[in-house]
Amino acid sequence: MKYTQLGQTDVQISKICLGTMTFGQQNSREEAWKQIDMAKGRGVNFMDTAEMYPVPANAATQGSTEQFIGDYFAKNKKRNEWIIATKVTGPGKHVSHIAGHLGFSKERMRDAIQKSLKRLHTDHIDLYQLHWPERPTNCFGRLGYPVENAGEWIDNFEEVIHTLWQFREEGLIRAWGLSNETPWGLMRALKVSESYDNFFPATIQNPYNLLNRTFEVGLSEMAMREGVGLLAYSPLAFGLLTGKYHDQSASSESRLNQFPQMARYSSDVSFEVASQYINLAKEYHLSPAQMGIAYILKRPFLYSVIAGATSLKQLSENIDSANMELPDELLRKIEDIHKSHSNPAP
Repeated sequence: MKYTQLGQTDVQISKICLGTMTFGQQNSREEAWKQIDMAKGRGVNFMDTAEMYPVPANAATQGSTEQFIGDYFAKNKKRNEWIIATKVTGPGKHVSHIAGHLGFSKERMRDAIQKSLKRLHTDHIDLYQLHWPERPTNCFGRLGYPVENAGEWIDNFEEVIHTLWQFREEGLIRAWGLSNETPWGLMRALKVSESYDNFFPATIQNPYNLLNRTFEVGLSEMAMREGVGLLAYSPLAFGLLTGKYHDQSASSESRLNQFPQMARYSSDVSFEVASQYINLAKEYHLSPAQMGIAYILKRPFLYSVIAGATSLKQLSENIDSANMELPDELLRKIEDIHKSHSNPAP
């Protein structure tokens, strides 16, 4: 396993991060614990979760993911072996069951982190992230900025970063990060952080895969020049890039079959472009999933790939990607497909 430094800390995180949003929905407690054990045995030391998980958001299951992880630590006393990242939920009707007022006020963030700490059975969180922006902006599949709302955003970064700085001073967090954020949001966070001992965001967790490389448009340069590394989520586009939906080997429990409302990667053009990447992988006798993750791992702005799985077999295959080298000819062919069909599923 390869590792990289987490922002301004002395923490080293693995290039493969264990994604956990299936824990409590598609995976039982026992299955979740087996995934944690396997990942650790393969050199993974970084785990990402969120207070709203599992996904899809549901009042009956909310917090189960953190609870499964915390119960694992309580039983095995292995908290010190892991770098834990979690997130405070942004505003949205689909998550209104989490709190009465979903925003990043100091009161709301204080309540959220205390509940996460309790569920996780820990006294600190290594990386605390803002799950998505408070303001209306273009994220979650929206490419263009909604200019009709240009004067209606919320700029609460002063209060948010002051609160995060206080959390660090109290020993509750070691670093913080953004998620589903835009170049403006990252720029503003960096500027405000200067007033709080240069407590800059360490990471930005955004979608990134062969079907969605929108991060490269404005954020990749900022990530590299400002030292805010990408935590890439959905590296396999909800499993579409594995080929299981193309050869019809996906079970009824697979994500896109079980949750058709999660439609970011279900368009006809996404299916067709994914088939080109899948066929390219087969041409080189590679697993399409491993090719997709191995490609992401080569990107210079990448800190870690968040690889979630519902089975140990899938997880093992994902982790194996960390040691793959893709030939230059294959990389050129990936770029050819991208140029002809760029970002079919933002």
